[in-house]
Amino acid sequence: MGRQLRIEYPGAFYHVTARGTERKDIFKSNRDREKFLEYLQSAVERYGAIIPVWCLMDNHYHLLLETPQGNLSHQGGHAPRGSGLEK
Repeated sequence: MGRQLRIEYPGAFYHVTARGTERKDIFKSNRDREKFLEYLQSAVERYGAIIPVWCLMDNHYHLLLETPQGNLSHQGGHAPRGSGLEK
């Protein structure tokens, strides 16, 4: 059975999280974290997202994401996933 469709509407809040493959580290240095935050900043600028709170752990991250325009599905592929952010 597939995942249920995500409900999208203007002003919605989402808890977004991702973990490295096999729970491996996705952030291996401070530069990796900085690069990820740059990706997030570009999502804010491109899609109008608001990310008031985030937590970057070595092998996963959590974001509180608000979509004033109700466009979460457009933002889904913007940030890198999995391991290897240092590339």
